[in-house]
Amino acid sequence: MDMREVFTIDGRRFSSMAGFYDEVERVFTFGLDRKIGRNLNAFNDILRGGFGRHEYGQPIHIQWLAYEKSVRNLGKENMGTIVEIILDTDHSGHDCTLERL
Repeated sequence: MDMREVFTIDGRRFSSMAGFYDEVERVFTFGLDRKIGRNLNAFNDILRGGFGRHEYGQPIHIQWLAYEKSVRNLGKENMGTIVEIILDTDHSGHDCTLERL
């Protein structure tokens, strides 16, 4: 059985890309004294690990609560890009699965 660490992005906590980055920082770097970049390249880097709560290359599972709200708030294009990054469609070097709730 795949034992991935689970991270939960809560779409109820934000309604803009700035809020999304705040949520990513809250979820993936909790308790660390550092800020992440406010762009999707930095988000991709965070998913690889080694900067926050999981180790570099560690497989993770992302649960996205209120996913449809995020689609409405961030737009289909932005969410499509975010999902592509999470699922690593360009093989940039992380191993993430996504559950849309």
